[in-house]
Amino acid sequence: MTSARFRAGIVGAGSISEFHIHAVNALPGLVELVGVTDLDPARAEATAKRLQTNAYPSLDALVDKAGANVIHVLTPPSAHVPVALAALERGCHVLVEKPISEDEAEGKRIAELAMRKGLTVCVNHSLLFDPQVKRALDAVRAGKLGEVVSVDILRGSEYPPYEGGPLPPWYRSAGYAYRDLGVHCMYLLQALLGPIEAVSGEWRSLGGDPNLAFDEWRTLVRCKRGLGQFQLTWNVRPMQSQMIIHGTKAVLRVDLFAMFHGKRSSTPLPKAAERLVNAFTDSIQPLIDVPIGVWKFVRKDVRAYQGLRDLVAAFYRSLDVGTPPPVSAEEAVAIIPFVEQVARAAEADHAARLATFSTSAAIPIVVTGASGSLGSALVKRLVGEGKRVRLFVRRIPERPIAGVEYCFGNLGDRAAVDRALAGATTVIHAGASMKGGWPEHLGGTVMGTQNVIDACKKHGVEQLVHISSMSVVDWAGSSGLPVVAETAALEPRAGERGAYTRAKLEAERKVTEAAKAGLPCVILRPGQIFGGGIPIVNGAVARRAGGTWLILGDGKLELPLVYIDDVVDAILAAMTTKLTHGEIIHVIDDAQLTQADVLGLAGGGAAVIKVPRTVVFALGKLSEVPLGALGRPSPIALYRLKSALARLHCESDRALTLLGWQPRVGVLEGIRRVAALR
Repeated sequence: MTSARFRAGIVGAGSISEFHIHAVNALPGLVELVGVTDLDPARAEATAKRLQTNAYPSLDALVDKAGANVIHVLTPPSAHVPVALAALERGCHVLVEKPISEDEAEGKRIAELAMRKGLTVCVNHSLLFDPQVKRALDAVRAGKLGEVVSVDILRGSEYPPYEGGPLPPWYRSAGYAYRDLGVHCMYLLQALLGPIEAVSGEWRSLGGDPNLAFDEWRTLVRCKRGLGQFQLTWNVRPMQSQMIIHGTKAVLRVDLFAMFHGKRSSTPLPKAAERLVNAFTDSIQPLIDVPIGVWKFVRKDVRAYQGLRDLVAAFYRSLDVGTPPPVSAEEAVAIIPFVEQVARAAEADHAARLATFSTSAAIPIVVTGASGSLGSALVKRLVGEGKRVRLFVRRIPERPIAGVEYCFGNLGDRAAVDRALAGATTVIHAGASMKGGWPEHLGGTVMGTQNVIDACKKHGVEQLVHISSMSVVDWAGSSGLPVVAETAALEPRAGERGAYTRAKLEAERKVTEAAKAGLPCVILRPGQIFGGGIPIVNGAVARRAGGTWLILGDGKLELPLVYIDDVVDAILAAMTTKLTHGEIIHVIDDAQLTQADVLGLAGGGAAVIKVPRTVVFALGKLSEVPLGALGRPSPIALYRLKSALARLHCESDRALTLLGWQPRVGVLEGIRRVAALR
């Protein structure tokens, strides 16, 4: 048993636990970390090992075996109340993450039990202890802004990449994102403008995080001493975290990410002169604050989640001397009704929207990736031909297609995929991650494809049409061969080609293995698709540099082009011919144009500069050195460039012999159509 007066146990081993553990470890002699527990034992073990502590199977074990007398409640918000109550019943003080609860009455239960037991509960309203916020609050209390009459807050965010598997809490509930960040804004407004009296909110889905029900929120807050408003966004880039405090003597702008203040004051000067002075002072202060902030960060005087660290320290000091906690349960409970008013209204709105969609017991065709360019073109054709279709998409469409069924979810979510494919005869799997790093591609493409395979087996799907990609071919190794067809070797160094290629290759291999085990399926590998919103001139053709096109190489590389409507034709042909033995078919146009050909047809007559291959390869090799020193792969590494600039001549007779497919529109007409839409 330690000699420290306080022994901290962590309940919940999510990402925030790391910072609580660091904060506790920074208080030697006063408090000792005794261990961590989580409903997921593997996660508890991993966190304990990484942060050099012990994992325990339960809260009771933390108390009985490890001797914890303070519990940090870091579970998802829905579990805050039962865990906090259990800890209090065991005689432990409690530090609970925000929000203290999702119900006012339940939050009061925590406060009441703590009072009866003579224990302390503190809530992690960490931004009140952020150095920039504390500095602003000090200025307000000193009267430097006069009377504060309004406050505006802009808070951008992004959640960790979803790698598939059980959905993280922020994707399970339409109101979670608001509860998660809105509570910060509410308690800041309460600190600056007094008790909250009323709120009204707006919410929308704009696609910044398509897995969120709503990724854009605005709230107007009426407080005792003025009005506040805040915006939560997963769309604004670069991400922002700013607060503007409007006073009767001055306006203070606080940037929490860049760590600076900007102030504009009322002066006796003429208005024109005042504007000039304020423009100067507002711009010069960041030039002072930012270097100071960077220096403090380098010296580790300021660290990530510094507000949390300082609040934890203040909490333990208050326990030590017997003073009230830095944020009491009662203070935290006071804002719950207002947070919940908006969060629950958004949840009700989302539920009402979902209720307008229904699915039948059986459906001929299910399309994944239906909101993408290829998926959209395919659905349009299927609907136009009178086919019954169910679409699996991540968010509710603004304008649902009449007569079409919808299922919502992420491909990485096994349960959602299972629901979407139930009752299907044919599944067209066009869904895949198109951006992000390996975690996004792992979840959306690799795990997503495995989930599709499993659901097809479970529900007895008669045919899976898997949309792969020609990027899975060993381009560098095939360079210079007379013909690159379906029998070409697969990419041996997919990780060096990038997350997209690596994921598409792993997904195709899963389908191939499933085909060998009896899954009825066919694999289509489209070439470079254009049309339907996909540009014909992309990085494989040329890059724009001002008013000039920059071609990597001599411009003579053949491109395996295919117009989007022709790809749709190939998919429909695969369905009609009922190919089910894992056949692999390239879908490309015979008229393979070069980079120079495409620019001549679609480049708009702009000047063209060709960068010699030797120069391109030398720059690629050179880029590997500094990024390699940082442990990061170069996006223009030599192997990647050699693959991108491989001299290939792609052909396929399988499309004709197995599908009876030939381009109906063709590349030349496709380019004309794309040009006509400009």
